[in-house]
Amino acid sequence: MKQKRQLAIKEILGQRIIATQEELAQALKKAGFAVTQATLSRDLRELGVGRVSVPEGPRYVLQPENEEQKMRAFLGYEIEGIRANESVVVVKTLPGRAQGVAEIIDNLRHPLVLGTLAGDNTILVTPASVKKIPDVMRVIRSLMSEQARRRPAASS
Repeated sequence: MKQKRQLAIKEILGQRIIATQEELAQALKKAGFAVTQATLSRDLRELGVGRVSVPEGPRYVLQPENEEQKMRAFLGYEIEGIRANESVVVVKTLPGRAQGVAEIIDNLRHPLVLGTLAGDNTILVTPASVKKIPDVMRVIRSLMSEQARRRPAASS
Protein backbone atom coordinates (compact mmCIF):
# COMPACT_ATOMS: atom_id res chain seq x y z
CA MET A 1 0.00 0.00 0.00
CA LYS A 2 2.82 2.38 0.88
CA GLN A 3 4.51 1.94 -2.50
CA LYS A 4 1.26 2.46 -4.38
CA ARG A 5 0.54 5.57 -2.33
CA GLN A 6 4.02 6.94 -2.98
CA LEU A 7 3.63 6.24 -6.69
CA ALA A 8 0.34 8.16 -6.59
CA ILE A 9 2.13 11.08 -4.90
CA LYS A 10 4.70 11.13 -7.70
CA GLU A 11 1.98 11.06 -10.34
CA ILE A 12 0.02 13.87 -8.68
CA LEU A 13 3.11 16.06 -8.32
CA GLY A 14 4.02 15.35 -11.93
CA GLN A 15 0.60 16.35 -13.22
CA ARG A 16 -0.24 19.49 -11.30
CA ILE A 17 1.04 22.15 -8.95
CA ILE A 18 0.57 21.32 -5.27
CA ALA A 19 1.32 24.08 -2.79
CA THR A 20 0.33 22.52 0.54
CA GLN A 21 0.23 19.14 2.22
CA GLU A 22 -3.51 19.62 2.69
CA GLU A 23 -3.92 20.00 -1.08
CA LEU A 24 -1.86 16.87 -1.66
CA ALA A 25 -3.84 14.93 0.98
CA GLN A 26 -7.09 15.90 -0.79
CA ALA A 27 -5.70 14.79 -4.17
CA LEU A 28 -4.60 11.50 -2.63
CA LYS A 29 -8.04 11.01 -1.08
CA LYS A 30 -9.63 11.45 -4.52
CA ALA A 31 -7.18 8.80 -5.79
CA GLY A 32 -8.31 6.42 -3.03
CA PHE A 33 -5.58 7.01 -0.44
CA ALA A 34 -6.64 8.49 2.90
CA VAL A 35 -3.51 9.66 4.73
CA THR A 36 -2.65 11.38 7.97
CA GLN A 37 -0.40 14.42 8.00
CA ALA A 38 2.37 12.39 9.66
CA THR A 39 2.21 9.67 6.99
CA LEU A 40 2.21 12.26 4.22
CA SER A 41 5.23 14.05 5.73
CA ARG A 42 7.10 10.74 5.97
CA ASP A 43 6.22 9.84 2.36
CA LEU A 44 7.41 13.23 1.11
CA ARG A 45 10.69 12.85 2.98
CA GLU A 46 11.25 9.30 1.68
CA LEU A 47 10.50 10.37 -1.89
CA GLY A 48 12.86 13.34 -1.66
CA VAL A 49 10.06 15.83 -2.25
CA GLY A 50 10.89 19.40 -1.37
CA ARG A 51 8.87 22.58 -1.13
CA VAL A 52 10.31 25.33 -3.29
CA SER A 53 9.40 28.93 -3.95
CA VAL A 54 8.83 29.92 -7.54
CA PRO A 55 7.45 33.20 -8.93
CA GLU A 56 3.96 31.63 -8.98
CA GLY A 57 4.22 30.71 -5.29
CA PRO A 58 5.40 27.75 -3.21
CA ARG A 59 5.01 24.20 -4.48
CA TYR A 60 6.18 20.65 -3.86
CA VAL A 61 8.66 19.14 -6.33
CA LEU A 62 10.52 15.87 -6.64
CA GLN A 63 14.26 16.22 -6.39
CA PRO A 64 15.54 15.09 -9.81
CA GLU A 65 18.60 13.31 -8.43
CA ASN A 66 16.39 11.18 -6.17
CA GLU A 67 13.53 10.53 -8.58
CA GLU A 68 15.12 7.80 -10.67
CA GLN A 69 16.54 6.09 -7.60
CA LYS A 70 13.11 6.05 -5.95
CA MET A 71 11.41 4.86 -9.15
CA ARG A 72 13.64 1.80 -9.25
CA ALA A 73 11.89 0.57 -6.12
CA PHE A 74 8.62 0.57 -8.07
CA LEU A 75 9.94 -1.17 -11.20
CA GLY A 76 9.23 -4.62 -9.85
CA TYR A 77 5.59 -3.67 -9.55
CA GLU A 78 5.44 -2.06 -12.98
CA ILE A 79 7.10 -4.87 -14.91
CA GLU A 80 4.79 -7.81 -15.57
CA GLY A 81 7.16 -9.97 -17.57
CA ILE A 82 10.39 -10.21 -19.51
CA ARG A 83 10.79 -12.41 -22.58
CA ALA A 84 13.25 -12.66 -25.42
CA ASN A 85 13.80 -14.26 -28.79
CA GLU A 86 17.01 -14.50 -30.82
CA SER A 87 17.32 -10.75 -31.36
CA VAL A 88 15.37 -8.63 -28.88
CA VAL A 89 14.16 -8.50 -25.28
CA VAL A 90 10.51 -7.61 -24.70
CA VAL A 91 9.46 -6.14 -21.37
CA LYS A 92 5.73 -6.06 -20.56
CA THR A 93 4.60 -3.42 -18.05
CA LEU A 94 1.42 -2.22 -16.48
CA PRO A 95 -0.62 0.00 -18.85
CA GLY A 96 0.95 3.42 -19.30
CA ARG A 97 4.21 2.51 -17.55
CA ALA A 98 6.44 1.42 -20.45
CA GLN A 99 7.93 4.84 -21.22
CA GLY A 100 9.03 5.47 -17.64
CA VAL A 101 10.58 2.03 -17.30
CA ALA A 102 12.31 2.40 -20.69
CA GLU A 103 13.73 5.75 -19.62
CA ILE A 104 15.27 4.17 -16.53
CA ILE A 105 16.76 1.36 -18.64
CA ASP A 106 18.16 3.91 -21.10
CA ASN A 107 19.58 6.07 -18.30
CA LEU A 108 21.61 3.12 -17.06
CA ARG A 109 23.75 3.54 -20.17
CA HIS A 110 24.60 -0.12 -19.76
CA PRO A 111 27.08 -1.35 -22.39
CA LEU A 112 24.89 -4.40 -23.10
CA VAL A 113 21.89 -2.24 -24.12
CA LEU A 114 21.86 -0.24 -27.37
CA GLY A 115 18.51 1.33 -26.57
CA THR A 116 14.80 0.92 -26.00
CA LEU A 117 11.57 1.62 -27.82
CA ALA A 118 8.47 2.00 -25.63
CA GLY A 119 4.78 1.91 -26.31
CA ASP A 120 2.04 2.00 -23.68
CA ASN A 121 2.78 -1.31 -21.96
CA THR A 122 5.55 -2.88 -24.05
CA ILE A 123 9.25 -2.10 -24.35
CA LEU A 124 11.59 -3.47 -26.98
CA VAL A 125 15.12 -3.58 -25.59
CA THR A 126 17.81 -3.90 -28.25
CA PRO A 127 20.91 -5.68 -27.00
CA ALA A 128 24.40 -4.63 -28.09
CA SER A 129 24.94 -8.25 -29.11
CA VAL A 130 22.40 -11.03 -29.58
CA LYS A 131 24.86 -13.30 -27.78
CA LYS A 132 24.30 -11.24 -24.62
CA ILE A 133 20.48 -11.45 -24.46
CA PRO A 134 20.50 -13.53 -21.24
CA ASP A 135 22.80 -10.92 -19.66
CA VAL A 136 20.50 -8.08 -20.76
CA MET A 137 17.57 -9.91 -19.15
CA ARG A 138 19.57 -10.22 -15.92
CA VAL A 139 20.32 -6.48 -16.00
CA ILE A 140 16.62 -5.67 -16.31
CA ARG A 141 15.68 -8.14 -13.58
CA SER A 142 18.32 -6.60 -11.30
CA LEU A 143 16.35 -3.34 -11.44
CA MET A 144 13.35 -5.07 -9.95
CA SER A 145 12.81 -5.48 -6.22
CA GLU A 146 13.42 -8.89 -4.63
CA GLN A 147 9.74 -9.26 -3.84
CA ALA A 148 8.66 -8.64 -7.41
CA ARG A 149 11.37 -10.91 -8.84
CA ARG A 150 9.73 -13.83 -7.07
CA ARG A 151 6.46 -13.28 -8.97
CA PRO A 152 5.78 -15.94 -11.61
CA ALA A 153 4.95 -13.30 -14.24
CA ALA A 154 8.59 -12.15 -14.38
CA SER A 155 9.74 -15.17 -16.33
CA SER A 156 11.88 -15.56 -19.39
